[in-house]
Amino acid sequence: MPIYEYRCNACGHELEALQKMSEAPLLECPACDKPDLQKLVSAAGFRLKGSGWYETDFKPGGSKESKPSTEGQNCAAPACGGSCPAADA
Repeated sequence: MPIYEYRCNACGHELEALQKMSEAPLLECPACDKPDLQKLVSAAGFRLKGSGWYETDFKPGGSKESKPSTEGQNCAAPACGGSCPAADA
């Protein structure tokens, strides 16, 4: 469930509420009891974790440069990367 931020236009009180997306927005301020709450637009704080995401996606400095492989340099078919039978010959 998302966390929504609200601010009361009457007294300036700010609060966060854990609500379902299908729930109606809050209207009444818990501090001054006036029906003057306004839902705020805020950045979502989440991070994509687990398999399927690149390790460098969220690290400072971007991705590291990969070193070119020397494997298969003497191969007749260099596109195989040295993993074909011709590379072993």
